[in-house]
Amino acid sequence: MKTPHKLDRTRQAAPQVFEWLRKAIISLELTPGTPLVRSELAERFELSQTPVRDALMQLSQEGLVDVFAQHATLVSRINLRSAEQAQFLRRSIELEVVRTLALSGNSALYARLAAMVDVQAALSSHGTDEFIAADQAFHRSMYEAAGAPDLYELVRRRSGHLDRLRRLDLPSPGNSERVVRDHRRIVEALTIGDAEAAQEALRAHLSGTLGRVADIQTRYPEYITA
Repeated sequence: MKTPHKLDRTRQAAPQVFEWLRKAIISLELTPGTPLVRSELAERFELSQTPVRDALMQLSQEGLVDVFAQHATLVSRINLRSAEQAQFLRRSIELEVVRTLALSGNSALYARLAAMVDVQAALSSHGTDEFIAADQAFHRSMYEAAGAPDLYELVRRRSGHLDRLRRLDLPSPGNSERVVRDHRRIVEALTIGDAEAAQEALRAHLSGTLGRVADIQTRYPEYITA
């Protein structure tokens, strides 16, 4: 992390440092247990330590870093309880989102979502980052179409532990294809206006990662805590 990272000087520094670090943590570029040294980060971003401290405090509020006063700041381990609560929140909201969309009769939206799934299918062999970005765009589009974009941001901010768990799980054989199939089922149910089928498809889709958590723990025991 020694190469200087240029910030947009027309924007406040702390939010940019926060977003950069959060992205690095969620992508597992910064793995659980990685020390985050305030002075080194300040040098990296060519800043004073104050905005770095503010960014680390915000990350701590999301549970993504553990701050030990006068000692160290470490990227937190993935907390299964936090992941489960994020899953509960996301499922609760998205069940209502797909119900709303199924009853809307918005054929243009359904076609757009189907096209997004096609793009994601094409990206399934192009690497995790592009595939996950397409996955997020699909879900974000549903929130926006349901008139709830702020709720997407709420879920995103609460899902740091769950998103890291998904990162560990996604490269497993067949998982990318499973995600694409799930998305297709959701869109098919929306298209025929079957709200119950859309909810059932969504519920199955969102249950995947936590349903495989024992296997993930076996492969990455040092990253995960109950």
